[in-house]
Amino acid sequence: MMNDPKNTAPAAGPQMLGGKFSLTWHLLPWVLAIIFYFTAEGYLSLGTQAIIWVLFTMSLDLALGYAGIVTLGHAALFGFGAYCAGIFSIHVTGDPLTGLLVATVLTAALGFVTGILILHTTGVTFLMLTLAILSMLFEFANSAKWLTGGDDGLQGMSIDPLLGVFEFDFFGHTAYLYSLAILFIWFVIAWQIVHSPFGKSVDGIRQSPKRMRAIGTPVWWRLVAIYTISSAMAGSAGGLLAHSTQFVGLSALSLFTSGIVAVMLILGGTKRIYGAFIGAVIYVFVQDYTAKLNPHLWEFIIGGLLIAVVLFLEGGLISLVDKARDGLARLVGKGERS
Repeated sequence: MMNDPKNTAPAAGPQMLGGKFSLTWHLLPWVLAIIFYFTAEGYLSLGTQAIIWVLFTMSLDLALGYAGIVTLGHAALFGFGAYCAGIFSIHVTGDPLTGLLVATVLTAALGFVTGILILHTTGVTFLMLTLAILSMLFEFANSAKWLTGGDDGLQGMSIDPLLGVFEFDFFGHTAYLYSLAILFIWFVIAWQIVHSPFGKSVDGIRQSPKRMRAIGTPVWWRLVAIYTISSAMAGSAGGLLAHSTQFVGLSALSLFTSGIVAVMLILGGTKRIYGAFIGAVIYVFVQDYTAKLNPHLWEFIIGGLLIAVVLFLEGGLISLVDKARDGLARLVGKGERS
């Protein structure tokens, strides 16, 4: 006797329900960002800063998390992009999209050139070279007051309305949506990259460069390529910073900035694109809230949180989200089976 096909279908479970939660999982950050725009009128400038840091953190994740390129000089790319966008707006045109494109392209070129020069090294040597590049750019920006404003910072920027219509107002409405749109574009690009054969090969290089060379993979060129893409992304984040604040200071090129973005990445979770969202947002808002209570308290809170994540959450804070999602899927699966 043949079985009824209706009775042979597999029972619903976490595997089948994963597709139902997948779309919600991908939409959730963007829905929350839109809700924040309509409900947090007085915090849009802070939200814009969080978005910029998310983009910057995501760029570091491409280099460090997926490619294994350990760098102390990622702020060099961020600050370089910010100065490029700011200088372009002062001396050429204040159109934000053109300025952002220029900052992105020039920073990608910087990443390509420096990548060719230093990516043949590894370990401590590479780490020190990235730090040297950061220090060189910092000292140049500090000394070239005629161009960068030196320690007074780059001022006098005039940003035209976005698309000729939307003014960059004091409350940050345009800057917030502008930054969110750029983040979404880069997110889609990064998602496609890490799930492509190229992205898989870069991950293979991170795990074992020798094995990848043995199967004919051009390891050095793949690393240069991913480092260039990461640089372009960091440059875009810097450009957004310049446009949203209309000021660029030397802090954008500091080692402290490289440390901050590394902390954000570790908090959220490396080798997970959404980890940048969680780590950067939590860092920015925890810092803002605790700094209002005590100017020195935020460092203690962030430090304690970082220690807790390193000791108890190997995958970063995003691992908690994964556990919650899997638990919800199991609960719904049990409910449907019953």
